[in-house]
Amino acid sequence: MKTTPLPLKFFLTGFLYFTLTSFVEGAVIQVDSDFDGKLDQWQYKSNEDHLLKIEYDKNGDGKVDQIDIFEGNEKPIRVELDRNLDGNIDQIQHYNKEFILESVEKDSQFSGQMDWHEFYNAKNKILRLETDKNADGKKDVFQFFSESEKLVRVEYDTSSDGNVDRWEKFGENESLESVTFDTNHDGKPNQWQFFVNSTQLKRIEHDTNFDGKADRWEYFNDFGKLERVELDRNHDGKPDLVRLSE
Repeated sequence: MKTTPLPLKFFLTGFLYFTLTSFVEGAVIQVDSDFDGKLDQWQYKSNEDHLLKIEYDKNGDGKVDQIDIFEGNEKPIRVELDRNLDGNIDQIQHYNKEFILESVEKDSQFSGQMDWHEFYNAKNKILRLETDKNADGKKDVFQFFSESEKLVRVEYDTSSDGNVDRWEKFGENESLESVTFDTNHDGKPNQWQFFVNSTQLKRIEHDTNFDGKADRWEYFNDFGKLERVELDRNHDGKPDLVRLSE
């Protein structure tokens, strides 16, 4: 799930060939970094000689495929990449002023839409991943990770209305422990499923009158067969009817 940011290639010193042109905000230094007779790097500077951005043609096809945005800072605060070399930016890496990665946006399907967004902590470990599975321009799956980058929770907007209506909780070794649903889309959970070893369903709890409290409990044996149902018919929080399966 984690995207490894591509390495940067900074223009420092020692290049044999470069030219200097001007643009409305300052100057552009054009560089042939690999001495093949073709320009492959363009440094944009302000009138105050502050570095604004560097454009690169990494594969020598004459098209820019990486842009480092400085905006006057010593190190890039944003890096834009064309991973599939089709002329379109499909990955954007955001950094703070100390050049610590903060987030990565990605067009994972090369569809022209940024549908993938990773968020990192100061130790360069992923905290959250947001994705747009149905390509409607809105994130609908949200994955949360621990300090050790283990998956701990996933939230879904299955109805594409902008509201989370399904929650998955994971335990050690990223094993699925429970799944919670908002079946009537009122913003509150009303069904809880509990698992053992990720796949073995042990219990389902229902809130049938949507008052925020479970009033029906279903229990399953080790083979996944329903063995008992408990009902709270007067909604006082206590089971008052038990049905055993044959």
